[in-house]
Amino acid sequence: QSAATMKRLVMELGGHAPLIVFDDADIDKAVTIALDAKFATSGQDCLAANRIYVQRPIYDHFCSAFARRIEQLRVGNGLSTDAEIGPLMHERAIKKVEEQVADALTHGARCLSGGKRHAAGPLFYQPTLLADVPDEALIMREETFGPVAAVAPFDDEAEVVGRANATEYGLVAYVVTENGARQARMGRALDYGMVAINRVKITGAPIPFGGVKQSGIGREGSRHGLEAFTDLKYLCLDVA
Repeated sequence: QSAATMKRLVMELGGHAPLIVFDDADIDKAVTIALDAKFATSGQDCLAANRIYVQRPIYDHFCSAFARRIEQLRVGNGLSTDAEIGPLMHERAIKKVEEQVADALTHGARCLSGGKRHAAGPLFYQPTLLADVPDEALIMREETFGPVAAVAPFDDEAEVVGRANATEYGLVAYVVTENGARQARMGRALDYGMVAINRVKITGAPIPFGGVKQSGIGREGSRHGLEAFTDLKYLCLDVA
C-alpha cells in the first residue's frame, strides 16, 4: 500500500541474534549477559540472544554456571513484582517453543534445565537451557521468541563468525571478550546492524536502531531515523 504512493518506510522485522563468548571472558559476567540477553520479557524480544556460541575451553564451565542461574529464575504472573519469567503471548508461541526443543533433542542436544511447560499456567514454559545444539536444529535457524537458550561450542574466531552470519537475519549480535583487537574485528566482521560488546542494553533515543538483510530497512532513532523521512533538495544557482 505504501509503495503505490511512494511513502517512506522504516521496518524492524525481527532477529535471530548470536551471542559469542570467547575464552578470555569473565564467566560470571558472560553468564549475566547471556541471562539478560536471552530471558528479558520471557525471551519474547526481537533483540533476544537466540544462538549462544561459547569457545570450547570454557564451554562446560559456562554451561554449568548458566544452568544454575536459569534454575533460579522466578516464574509467575507478569504483574507480580518478583516475577522474572511470565507467560508467552498465545498457544501458538508455546507450541513453537515445544517444537524447537523437541527438534533440538532429536538432533542430539542435551537439556540441562527446564524443557517443558510450567505448572504456573497453560501459557507458561520453564526457563530452559539446551547444550550441544547443532547448527541444523530448528532453534538455530528460526527465531524462538520464548524462554529457551540454545548453546553450542566453537573453536576459533573465523569459524564462529561464519556460523553467526549464516542466517537471513541481521538485527543485533552480542560479543563477550576482553581482547580489544578482537572487539574491533568482531564489530566489523559480524553482518548485523547493531553489535553489542560486553553489554546487553543498546537502545535509546540517540541510537540508530535497526538491522540488515531480512531484519529490516532504515533506522529508528538518532539523526539517521530522521533522515529516512526527509527529502534532499539540490539547488543550482548561476552566479555569472
